[in-house]
Amino acid sequence: MMHRREMLSQSAKLAALLASAGLLPQLAHAQYNAAAFELKTMAELVKLLGASAPMESKDVTITGPDIAENGAVVPVGVSTGLPGVKKLLVLVEKNPSLVSAMFDVSDAVDANFSTRVKMGQSSNVLGVALMADGKVLFAQKEVKVTLGGCGG
Repeated sequence: MMHRREMLSQSAKLAALLASAGLLPQLAHAQYNAAAFELKTMAELVKLLGASAPMESKDVTITGPDIAENGAVVPVGVSTGLPGVKKLLVLVEKNPSLVSAMFDVSDAVDANFSTRVKMGQSSNVLGVALMADGKVLFAQKEVKVTLGGCGG
């Protein structure tokens, strides 16, 4: 019979072995890029990221409600099944800051993220995929807000 301390010790050794071999799943982290979160237009964002002109794509999916009763907490999701994705972004066109969320993506994580954003007014919400080859693909959805969440 294995005692609790022995089991914890064995578990820690196994976890260290798996981590050193790269076999543990990696966590997805939201990345904070101060300059990106100060931008007001898609053109400024594309220039900052050094990417090509954005193209609408059916391979990128943006989800969210058609009508958000409270703009302070609007649930949205962005995903794609395309290989070679470097970043996924959530943009809200009419917010004071265009970029609401930015996620780094690697082959080790599924390019599928959900979050909540603030929206001051009804606006298009865009899901943007920045690809390894410099292409920028996006999908958009209009979300109507009945009560603004950005101080308005």
